[in-house]
Amino acid sequence: MLTLHTMRGIGITFIISISSVLQAQQDSLVLKPDSHLVTKDTVIASFYAKKFEGRRCASGEPFRHNKLTAAHKTLAFGTWVKVTNLSNDSVVLVKINDRLPPKSKRGIDLTLAAAKQLNFVRKGLTRVTLEIVPPPIIEEDKEKKQ
Repeated sequence: MLTLHTMRGIGITFIISISSVLQAQQDSLVLKPDSHLVTKDTVIASFYAKKFEGRRCASGEPFRHNKLTAAHKTLAFGTWVKVTNLSNDSVVLVKINDRLPPKSKRGIDLTLAAAKQLNFVRKGLTRVTLEIVPPPIIEEDKEKKQ
């Protein structure tokens, strides 16, 4: 617990959970003053318009509709997120590589490939849960370790 006192003597108390901070470091979250430490959240998902194909993402990577990537307001680039469509229970793993505008009403913006796996392309929007997960193990990585 941490208490800060202002000039007028008003005390503000913060409760800091060490396990939450350690989990945040492990999950590669970027904690900004206005963001909440959330490892699971329910939001509205959309997918990118075709006009963004080939443009640079905020991370510097070129945007590709056929990749499993997404934009989020606060999660660090490179964070892996399990996205579950609540209307049909389909699941996809995506890597955060772009930024949503701070005032966006959407919680995540997915590529067309991810939207297809979640079966909501025709609908355009859907409610999803987001869960931060460790990076997937790719076959190439396994071979390099051996």
